[in-house]
Amino acid sequence: MTKNRKHFLTIFSSLVLALPIVAQEQERDSVTGPQDETVGMVSDTLAMDLNGIEQMEQMAHDSIALNDSPIVLLKDSTGLKVKLRDLPEAAKYDSLWMKELYANASLSQEMFNEVEKLDYDKSYPTSLPTDTLKARLERLNQKTPFNIAYNPSLENVIKSFLFRKRDLMERMLTVSQFYFPLFEQELDNYDIPLEMKYLSIVESALNPRARSRVGATGLWQFMYGTGKQYNLNVNSFVDERSDPIKSTTAACQFLAKLYDIYGDWDLALAAYNSGPGNVNKAIRRSGGYKNYWNIRRYLPRETAGYVPAFLATMYLFEYAEEHGLKGQQVERAYFETDTVHVKSLITFDQLAELTGVGKEELIVLNPSYKLNVIPYVEGKKHVLRLPKYAIGSFVHNEEAIYAHVKKELESEESPLPKLVKEAEENRVRYKVRSGDFLGRIAELYGVRVSQIKQWNGLRSNNLRIGQRLTIYPRRMPGSTVASTKTSTSSKNYASGTKTHTVRSGDSLWTISKKYPGISVENLRQWNGISGKNLKPGTKLKLCECSS
Repeated sequence: MTKNRKHFLTIFSSLVLALPIVAQEQERDSVTGPQDETVGMVSDTLAMDLNGIEQMEQMAHDSIALNDSPIVLLKDSTGLKVKLRDLPEAAKYDSLWMKELYANASLSQEMFNEVEKLDYDKSYPTSLPTDTLKARLERLNQKTPFNIAYNPSLENVIKSFLFRKRDLMERMLTVSQFYFPLFEQELDNYDIPLEMKYLSIVESALNPRARSRVGATGLWQFMYGTGKQYNLNVNSFVDERSDPIKSTTAACQFLAKLYDIYGDWDLALAAYNSGPGNVNKAIRRSGGYKNYWNIRRYLPRETAGYVPAFLATMYLFEYAEEHGLKGQQVERAYFETDTVHVKSLITFDQLAELTGVGKEELIVLNPSYKLNVIPYVEGKKHVLRLPKYAIGSFVHNEEAIYAHVKKELESEESPLPKLVKEAEENRVRYKVRSGDFLGRIAELYGVRVSQIKQWNGLRSNNLRIGQRLTIYPRRMPGSTVASTKTSTSSKNYASGTKTHTVRSGDSLWTISKKYPGISVENLRQWNGISGKNLKPGTKLKLCECSS
């Protein structure tokens, strides 16, 4: 397994597509000519070898010129600049990929809603005859280990996807070109049916940062406890459930274990979604049946729609051409990337500035970093993935890059320590009470409803009594300035003293952001503030000066 794992990581790290074997054979045949012309074949082969050597030398020269040329860190009136070279055509393809993958993130919510609200009894007007569908499902059943049999419920789900979710399926056809080769390699390593790759579409719509209403996260939607069980680390900075490589390995291990238990891939799927306990209860309540379709009525609603959604997705991918479903065909399914272990805490904003790689691209390539920050912890390895054109320049200039990052993080204007520290200090865990609704809670803490939903992975405005919400308030209920020996609002400052008048929604952090060079600690010290609540109308000194 270790050998397979290393092979898998090597493939994904380089992210280079091999040329098709057929194309290689055709090229070889066209160069060497007929096999019986021995003299001509020797001559042509020698010429081909010489030509190949010249091409390799030229490629090596181009590679050195591109990857090993040092970047120059220049400080001018506009700030730090990095000079990088890239192949224009390759950069264009990579840019298109990044836009497609980044835009895809919003589709996970659509897929969550679809699976949860599937209506098996509703029929949709499509041109798919039932007899044709039966024949196609039978062919699928013959070539996969899943129990694919026609039934009216599955037909309605397939037609629902065809009628209502064509655009979603076409987007999945496009994005799958990026992720499926990765999934197939690891599924094969664990001897799991390759069709299991379609599960990631049902789970997350191929969004590494997808988060369900109950907290399941990543491409394969691991809950916190299950992720820990399969060695996926989760902390304030990192969530490895969003790491494509590590989460795919964990998903394969989990699925293999479930199959060992049930000996049936349909039941393994159901247990993956709802847990083995719910599947076991459904088997008992059904009278001992072990076929998914016989126990479906006893499963949780979401799981009841889960396997039909998986089979419908498989069908539509396998018969996409017959239904006129067309994703965008990308010029190359992978772009080249490489990794480096970071030796200093560094933010995505700093990386974008230093390497020229866009922040959106960094998010797509490094989805496991929750705050768009790569931490540095002694004894632990945190990996940065960059396009290959940028990795050489980064490594060649690591010392200068880390020196710049250190200087910036230690400065008063450094965004990260304040951002993380203030966010953690101000975080509130709110318990929903009778009569609460999102609008009221948002108003109470001076934030937007959309922010509360984003912080807590809420897909609707519905709340339940006792539910816990994480909130990063702009103000606290009944905010008053922290107790001090003398109220700062009543102080008279010397003429010319720079001050800030606190307004509703202000916090020490938001005020510090408005005045470059002033930190939260400066404001606390200069104004004798020991807490973090501020009263509107209070005047705060913006200098270390006498009153």
